[in-house]
Amino acid sequence: MAERKGSHPRWPSWRPRHALALVPLAFVVAVTLVDVLTPDDVHYGVLLVLAPLIAALIGGAWLTAVVGLAAVCAQIFIAARLDVLDIQREEAVQIMATTALSTLVVVASRIRDRRLQELEQIRSVSEAAQRALMRPLPNRLGRLRVASFYLAAADQAEIGGDLYTATRTHQGTRMIIGDVRGKGLTAVGESALLIGAFREAADSHAKLPDLAAALDLSVSRYLADFVDDYAHAAEHFITALLLHIPNHEPFVQITNCGHPPPLLIHDGEVRVLDSANPIPPLGMHLLAVTEYVVDSVPFGAGDTLLLYTDGVVEARNRVGEFYPLAERVRRWTDQAPEALLQHLRRDLLAHCGGRLGDDAAAIAIRQSEAVAGQRP
Repeated sequence: MAERKGSHPRWPSWRPRHALALVPLAFVVAVTLVDVLTPDDVHYGVLLVLAPLIAALIGGAWLTAVVGLAAVCAQIFIAARLDVLDIQREEAVQIMATTALSTLVVVASRIRDRRLQELEQIRSVSEAAQRALMRPLPNRLGRLRVASFYLAAADQAEIGGDLYTATRTHQGTRMIIGDVRGKGLTAVGESALLIGAFREAADSHAKLPDLAAALDLSVSRYLADFVDDYAHAAEHFITALLLHIPNHEPFVQITNCGHPPPLLIHDGEVRVLDSANPIPPLGMHLLAVTEYVVDSVPFGAGDTLLLYTDGVVEARNRVGEFYPLAERVRRWTDQAPEALLQHLRRDLLAHCGGRLGDDAAAIAIRQSEAVAGQRP
């Protein structure tokens, strides 16, 4: 997530653009000299009307105002120098036109600067909310090496409906990755709810199915309280994947609540961990779930788990083809979690032309040390 500090300056990016700021002023000087040095029957002063437009493209309102004033003064100088101001009305019309256009461009630049300031403030708030809601995962969680990325689909946003977090308990590491129905800022409330509920309950339930049931209850209560239309509330849900990785056992426990299945990389092979007991997403209170189940999968030293949201596998290229995640991951089975996700992120954005149709998140987890019960 890119860091941006402070508000947008009145003169956007002036410091690194000193040379560019001289371009419109040099244009005014050049046109003035050419007009004065050419024969009297040839006039180039009309080109000065372009100067404030050039300035507006390079700088802000103040640069545009200075250049516009310089252009008007240059036209007056040309007319006075050639002694045509009083006898040719077109010179006076050019001066008035340049003055009017410069004023309009200055006003437009000022409005643009204010919009940029507002956008910068919104992005700052969004980034602060992102950091508060979804703190970056640490590189190490006990014996585990962890890497993650988050890509928001909404323009000018760093936050959306995908979520993930992890916590250490006395038994091991627990982790959740989920996807709120919908995308962008409208899904932030439900995403914040689930992350908060997970952090509160992760160490309070010995069994993963019990944790899943507690999270489903929290989401259902939230929807009942904050979604006015009961029928419409049924359309709100959160897919989630819950993991428990014991401290001293070579396996991982998974409870999948309607979420895309994770990938397991073992000895260079990629395996899709489809659940034998699929469960509806969290918050679908109209569907009574009598029992949450857990799948146990071997997870030893050197193995890597890849968790992701549907924004990854549903990313389309120009011809509408979905991103072939498992196929692409087979190219990077020997990579560490950080490098694996760097490859995945670049390849995913290249596949969809840099524009995602939905929020996308991914986590790579590697068991970096042998644990009890694992063969040497």
